[in-house]
Amino acid sequence: MPTKTRWAILGLGRIAHKFATDLVTLPNADLVAVASTDQGRADEFAAHYSRPDGTLPRALGTYEALLALADDIDVVYIATRHVYHRANTLLCLNGGLAVLCEKPFGMDIGDVNQMLGVAEARQTFLMEALWSRFMPTIQQAKKWIDEGAIGQVLTVKADFGFKAEYDPGKRLFNKELGGGSLLDIGIYPLFISYLINGMPASIVASATLAPTGADEQCGMVLTYSNGAMAILNSTFMANTENVALIYGTEGTIRIHGRFHESTVVTLEKPDTEPLTHTYDRTTFGYDYEAQHVMDCLNDGFTESPLWSHTDSRNLMTLLDDVRRAAGIIYE
Repeated sequence: MPTKTRWAILGLGRIAHKFATDLVTLPNADLVAVASTDQGRADEFAAHYSRPDGTLPRALGTYEALLALADDIDVVYIATRHVYHRANTLLCLNGGLAVLCEKPFGMDIGDVNQMLGVAEARQTFLMEALWSRFMPTIQQAKKWIDEGAIGQVLTVKADFGFKAEYDPGKRLFNKELGGGSLLDIGIYPLFISYLINGMPASIVASATLAPTGADEQCGMVLTYSNGAMAILNSTFMANTENVALIYGTEGTIRIHGRFHESTVVTLEKPDTEPLTHTYDRTTFGYDYEAQHVMDCLNDGFTESPLWSHTDSRNLMTLLDDVRRAAGIIYE
């Protein structure tokens, strides 16, 4: 593998810009190509990101054009809308390209199983871009829990909400584009509960549906075989604290807002001063997952040891279970 990991980006929206901005801060990353369904959009995107040698990434007007450059690309970051993740990932995998695909990995477990099945059969690297898993704050919270710093975990409380203007044609409320709060932001509270407690024994969920049928908000209560619980919420109807609280028999861990990208995490224990760790950064935070992907590729891994194929399957299973329990239906 070359000294620098050669990246391409497929799908050139807002998240792709954030990812690219962070990627070019990594000295061992080289953004060599960007692909859109519109040549003008690709040209405009590429113009923002000079490569180390001063040239611009190749700007491609079709996704398929990436396949012709497969020998010059080590990994593709897919940043399209939810409903296109499966097709875009399969295009790249079948073209011999490693993939980092944005969350949610697919629209349901069928999508995810197909994507992972192809990656596993081809022995090609594939990872869901659940960037929160690689944030230092969440790594630290997990370390404290594993060390027993708060004793037995009793309750996880996590929310993610912002007030969105209702527009039935835009992605957030359009079911044809995978809209709804659960898949867009509810995945983060579900993720943190899964990371800490694993798979639940039971799920109760309820949703408020927009006129389009997409969920405007979703509430979830997960109960685990050891008696622990998770109380989770996602909403497009209000600005919430976006905090994750992990209550244990001997203390509490607070991942400050917005917890999925937080720079501050605090350990609170009775009769002692709170212990706060702050991880300042100048990036959006996508560089952590990008560096992890490059480490995996350099080590010859076909899946991440921190966010494995099993983890992605389990998280999508949880999303499917919540949707069924809450009456959220996608055509």
